[in-house]
Amino acid sequence: MPKTVGVVGMGYVGLTLTAALARKDYIVHGVDVSPRVVEALSSGRIHVFEPGVAEAFDDLLGERIFISDRLPAEPLDAAILSVSTPVDLSTGVPDLRNLAAAAEEVARRCHPDTLVVVRSTVPIGASREIVLPALAARWERPRLVMAPERTIQGQALRELVELPQVIGALDDDSLRAGVELFQGLATQIVPVSGLETAEMVKLSNNCHTDVIYAFGNELALIAEQHGLDPLEVIRATNLDYPRPDLAKPGYVGGGCLSKDPYIMLASTGREPYLVGRARALNEQLPAHVAGRVVELIRQEFGRTEGLRLSVLGWAYKGWPATDDMRGTPIADMLPVFAAAGLVVRGHDPLVTDEVIREYGGEPVSLDKAFAAADAMIIINDHPDYREIEVETRLAASELRVLFDSWRILDEAAVTASGARYAGIGYTAQGSRS
Repeated sequence: MPKTVGVVGMGYVGLTLTAALARKDYIVHGVDVSPRVVEALSSGRIHVFEPGVAEAFDDLLGERIFISDRLPAEPLDAAILSVSTPVDLSTGVPDLRNLAAAAEEVARRCHPDTLVVVRSTVPIGASREIVLPALAARWERPRLVMAPERTIQGQALRELVELPQVIGALDDDSLRAGVELFQGLATQIVPVSGLETAEMVKLSNNCHTDVIYAFGNELALIAEQHGLDPLEVIRATNLDYPRPDLAKPGYVGGGCLSKDPYIMLASTGREPYLVGRARALNEQLPAHVAGRVVELIRQEFGRTEGLRLSVLGWAYKGWPATDDMRGTPIADMLPVFAAAGLVVRGHDPLVTDEVIREYGGEPVSLDKAFAAADAMIIINDHPDYREIEVETRLAASELRVLFDSWRILDEAAVTASGARYAGIGYTAQGSRS
């Protein structure tokens, strides 16, 4: 008999889990408080880009996927909380009101035998301190597990099946129910000793990623000071060396990495040595790069006011491809470009023209981005940008400064066209700087 579950919160985490569970023959009731989201999903219109989700809804909506603004009256085997836990970046404090409200709604509408699963990213202790009291106020013996989401955008439906599913539980009965629930989805189950351990697993994954990327970015900034090529340094450092590889420099954004370090910080009574500093460095990088772009344009033209800057890549990353603007570098770059008087034009294979306009850019085609620009910055590494034929594009362009953040273009072809070439922490030899 297929399990029947409710997924509370139809953001990225809840939506992808709904699709993955339904593809594994679960009956899934997706719930969201936003009328716009409910209306769209009920009609099969998917509001986030993730390969495979739209296809799952096309095939299974009304059969194994049901969307509503409330949990169903029928009994549920599990209710999964996947609501947002945003962080106020001015204070670093997580807002757990959505989590508390979702827990109270589940306790009100579900049966005490329903397994409650915390899927949202939360500070260590929040499942016990926020969710459990709401359940215990109505149920004598709640069943509660924390099972963190750890997928990467662009590969979520595959990773939901292939990644080990970590489960921490309130008690043995809850753990048995949690293992049974996720065995039908994931190929490997990893029970851990409790709710707090599972909470820390999720935070540890993302904070570690933030830290290792920050080190790559710090190397780039040091290389920039000495006129070195950070990619040459990193390649030589990594080559056949039997220790952990260094990460390339790059922007670090997205819904998780831009907030989870703050959730880790909120889990401790003291300032950790690395987490906060790594996050600060990664947050400062986009504005630093924007300043460097302005400096290069000024060196080349003697001014910046009124010059045309094409920005390729507005989503926070290019691969795996996404339209997600959370933590996008362009948000911190635009004020720097505006202060310099640059006219910003934007292109992204997935981000809509409307969103580009909302952020302050003028949407253009890729052809016009090259043909009608004085300078260009490539912010993400979408496959479309990796395939750019540099010689052809620059032959018909007046572009004289090209900042290639991910170093995906042919540097020699760019400089042969007469344009300056630069990347994070790097300016090509022979260019004026």
